[in-house]
Amino acid sequence: MDENKSSAGGFLKQGSILAAASILVRVIGMFYRIPLANIIGDEGNGIYSAAFEVYNILLILSAYGMPMAVSKMVSAKCTKKEYRGAYRIFRYSMIFSFVSGGLMALFVFFGANWIEANFFSSFHGIAIPLRILAPTIFVVAVMGTLRGLFQGKNTMLPTAVSQILEQIVNAVVSIVAAYYLMQDHSASKKLSAWGAAGGTMGTFMGALTAFGFLLFIYVFYLPVLKKQARRDKVTRPESIGDSYRLIFWTVIPIILSQTVYQLSGIVDVTIFNYAMGMRGVKGTVISTLQGIYSTKYRLLVSVPIAVSTAIASSMIPSLVASFTRKDGRAVKEKITMAIKFNMIIAFPSAVGLAVLAQPIIRLLFPASDYITGGMMLMTGSTCIIFYALSTVTSGVLQSIDKMNLPVIHSLISLVIHIVAVFLLLRYTGLGAYALVFGNVTYPLVVCILNGHSVRKHLGFKQEMVKTFCVPFLSSVTMGVFTFVVYQMFFLVSHRIYIAIIPAFIVAVASYFVFVLKLQGLTRRELCEFPMGRRMSVVADRFHLLKD
Repeated sequence: MDENKSSAGGFLKQGSILAAASILVRVIGMFYRIPLANIIGDEGNGIYSAAFEVYNILLILSAYGMPMAVSKMVSAKCTKKEYRGAYRIFRYSMIFSFVSGGLMALFVFFGANWIEANFFSSFHGIAIPLRILAPTIFVVAVMGTLRGLFQGKNTMLPTAVSQILEQIVNAVVSIVAAYYLMQDHSASKKLSAWGAAGGTMGTFMGALTAFGFLLFIYVFYLPVLKKQARRDKVTRPESIGDSYRLIFWTVIPIILSQTVYQLSGIVDVTIFNYAMGMRGVKGTVISTLQGIYSTKYRLLVSVPIAVSTAIASSMIPSLVASFTRKDGRAVKEKITMAIKFNMIIAFPSAVGLAVLAQPIIRLLFPASDYITGGMMLMTGSTCIIFYALSTVTSGVLQSIDKMNLPVIHSLISLVIHIVAVFLLLRYTGLGAYALVFGNVTYPLVVCILNGHSVRKHLGFKQEMVKTFCVPFLSSVTMGVFTFVVYQMFFLVSHRIYIAIIPAFIVAVASYFVFVLKLQGLTRRELCEFPMGRRMSVVADRFHLLKD
């Protein structure tokens, strides 16, 4: 095994840790949202989702890009053995997060009524969950800098464990708080808003728990940082002004890129509210449809998308190190493996959710409109593939100091997205399906533009057959097998949970067999997956791998 391949495998190992944690977090999130959704209802889910759209964009504006930015800067400094400079960057980034996160938290807390009156008049009571989310912005902004430090040191374990702890606490507190707040305010006209506020209270408590854990790890890690700083050979360190300029010009493009992405969500809510109101649709119906779109469709597709986000996060420090050393071969090797890893997961996820869309919705959300939710999931699951590709390629461009390109590409895509969604809502009867269409086209445009830029600036050309064709053909074949097995068991049992389990087993097993039979993965690549070595033993037993 050569050095480049070993290095590329190293970031995939770290990415696998973060990806596994991200999937677990999304699964916990999905399952706690089921009782939460049933407690607060579709209208409450609409308010909850709208509040989170506001929270997400303001969080990004404050310092949500700090983990990626800090990991990039720390990794670059450590590659040059400028350990004192790496620690200085971390400390100044922490000050940046304190100020930006604190200011944004104060704005949300004191401006919640203004936000509701001017942007979400149909979402009656959204100011209540927004006020509870306000301190969360500050906690997450500061926590992001700690995560960036550990990621820049090429260890994803603290981030992974903190994410799991955060989601567990979030799940428990959200359900309990939503139930009791709705009980206490059962006579209120803003009952749904109080239910949504219970969900946001869980978000705050989860973030606080994760921050406490990371702070505990940092205190024990501090002597190591100081020992490394003493080995620093740099005699003339950067000035405070130069350090803040570096932070500013690294963080701002990442924040802008993420802001544009989140703008697509908040613009969707605003346009949907306006366009459906013009068509005479009642506010409660608008909130309900928005709740189905956000709580069912977007929640489910976010689970596999989390893998691409994890791989992009873990890839950046390693890619920055190779780029800093001007090791073009290692850079291309890492990009190739990151994209291939993502496509191996994204294609079957998209096909599986499309084939089992209605059964999944009916099983997870029995009290909701499973027909509408199922159709949304069936028609929009392809967004998983495009989000996976756009996320990784954005990470590549940010790693090679082309920080502005993902921002420009996201802006272009957002303009197309706004025009398309508005026209579909205004002049067709698609309703919430127009949002699904926009959710697919937005990442599609971004990944096309990103792909062009990666080829232009790195001379990079992705291998096509094993990266795209094999996962696609394997996923389609898997989808046919899965659909047939589900229908057979459902016709006999008339129980979704009885039919979906064997269908899921067949989906996983058949895809595994088809990918390996078509030589979509080598033994080395398979071993980079979580539990990859165990899977290789199974593959050998059935003669699926070629040496």
